[in-house]
Amino acid sequence: MNIRSNIIIAACAAALAAAPAWAQFKPTKPVEFIVHTGPGGGADVLARFMAQVIEKENLAPVRFQVNNKSGGGGLTAMAYVAEKKGDTHAIAVFTGNWLTNPLTRTEAKFTVKDMTPVARLVLEPALVAVKADAPFKTLKDFIEASKKAPGTMKQSGGSTTSRDNVVRQLLMKDTGANWAYISFPGGGERIAALLGGHVNMMVIEPQEAGEHIKAGNMRVIAQVSDKRLAGYPNVPTIKEAGYDIPNVEQVRGIVMPSGVAPDVVAYYEDLFLRLSKTATWQKYLEEQQFQDGYMKSAELAKFFDVYTDKMRGILKEAGAKVVR
Repeated sequence: MNIRSNIIIAACAAALAAAPAWAQFKPTKPVEFIVHTGPGGGADVLARFMAQVIEKENLAPVRFQVNNKSGGGGLTAMAYVAEKKGDTHAIAVFTGNWLTNPLTRTEAKFTVKDMTPVARLVLEPALVAVKADAPFKTLKDFIEASKKAPGTMKQSGGSTTSRDNVVRQLLMKDTGANWAYISFPGGGERIAALLGGHVNMMVIEPQEAGEHIKAGNMRVIAQVSDKRLAGYPNVPTIKEAGYDIPNVEQVRGIVMPSGVAPDVVAYYEDLFLRLSKTATWQKYLEEQQFQDGYMKSAELAKFFDVYTDKMRGILKEAGAKVVR
């Protein structure tokens, strides 16, 4: 072998070593995009939008197909993901529920520790909304009505450990009020219950509420956020409304089954980093009033521990029984 051949071989080896890890893996068939809500839920809406962006921006060589695995307050989807160990063509949208539910549910067989963290994407504020023709103009109005008729007012929401119910529990503890919580598997059902007059109030993400607020079907009476959102400058946060409770963050991102190689994780990590930098995604964040919370896999693994500890404390303060 001559010197020229040795130089070419060395150059090729160097090029391969310098190539990004994700270049060693690319999906070869449609990727299953798992969500724990039914159609219309926050995770479902987010996953379907991301799948559209990935296709529109040509970010991946295959399609991403949403698979709704609702039930059990997210536990059904979590078990489904955990049991797909080693599957390189399956990812899932996680939310704060995936971290809090196992804290209070003895039947939870799996936690995010049984999955592979890929990327954190957004931090979401929330809105406290009532039907547009409801008599409640402010959060105080609803609280006072609940005090006068304990247990008769109703709130629609997700699982019992979702942000919806945690906010309810904290408010009831702070005020002495009491109202019922009706759990629904999907966001569409929760909204329908409010608009149909079957419940009186709900805590809802801006992306789910937007069209109903614009159509004049919903009224926002408070915000679950540290500061007022640009789209609702005249609506107070819960603290501004006079209720000193912790702000309960909602977080969303991507996990996948355990047992996958580092280059597989690196591929999806890079995919969602590229997605987060597109103009389409940035416009979506602005319209939905989300906070860009992109975080890589290694950082996300640490975040899971910090967030879980924080929510464990909040759940205890809200009066929930914590089992982990």
